[in-house]
Amino acid sequence: MQTVRKTYDRRQTRTAYFFLLPWLIGFFCLTLGPMLGSLYLSLSKFNLLTPPAWIGLDNYAHIFSDDPSFLHSLKLTFTYVIFSVPLRLVFALLVAMALNQGIRALGIYRTVYYIPSLLGGSVAIAIVWRKLFDGDGLVNHFLSWFGIKGPAWIAHPDYVLSTIVTLAVWQFGSAMVIFMAGLKQIPADLYEAAQVDGAGPISRFARITLPMLSPVIFFNLVMSIINSFQVFTPGFVIGDGRGGPIDSTLFYTLYLYLKGFSFFDMGYASALAWIMLFIIAAFTAIVFLTSKYWVFYGDEKSAKE
Repeated sequence: MQTVRKTYDRRQTRTAYFFLLPWLIGFFCLTLGPMLGSLYLSLSKFNLLTPPAWIGLDNYAHIFSDDPSFLHSLKLTFTYVIFSVPLRLVFALLVAMALNQGIRALGIYRTVYYIPSLLGGSVAIAIVWRKLFDGDGLVNHFLSWFGIKGPAWIAHPDYVLSTIVTLAVWQFGSAMVIFMAGLKQIPADLYEAAQVDGAGPISRFARITLPMLSPVIFFNLVMSIINSFQVFTPGFVIGDGRGGPIDSTLFYTLYLYLKGFSFFDMGYASALAWIMLFIIAAFTAIVFLTSKYWVFYGDEKSAKE
């Protein structure tokens, strides 16, 4: 009997690995392999034309000691993340709550609001955004109706980042859909009981909606942080591929790209990529570690009771 059982378990294991095989091949060949290769290149000097030459930690030493563009691009990316992530999540939550009021043609509104998330990261949309915020673009044309002379949004270093943040906020659709799914899971009885007890809209939002929606907020926050640190296309297109004007769109990933494919310093670019990996991992870890203070899980409360 035990022999039959062991044979059955081995067959089950082989079957499981057979179905996992495509994922395992993809992980080792397309993810882990390139990552290890990138780690080796970050410790070497490689210009894409000659074989890599081992230089140890020289790339990292140069980045942290003698590269003002690294600090500038990092500061610019941090600024973008600090403003774009909260604004996008707040806007997505407000729209999700508005659509959750039982309005007609909900599917149409949800689709319309979700489309920017599908198109927002494309080169075409970045070009359209550049045309909208050009000196004689549609935005300034609209402001002229009210006698307001708009600035050259994308040509002035003081305004170009705000236009890119606006583009990020406009791509709120994916977070909105997830928020809507979370709102549907909140029992209506809680709102009815709170209303009977005299709780107003703000109180119900603060004491019911936010705590019950906190796992969804946590998920959207983590995904938004990861995606925002990797911003590239708007800076590349709006900044003419060089981070202009005056490096005001030189995001970290764009600087990494220029180092690797414009200056052919692939070893240096690989070191930059690994630094960004650790930065994203650190921010993600901070969110996870602090989540126990503000993320509410209903099953945990039931288990304690």
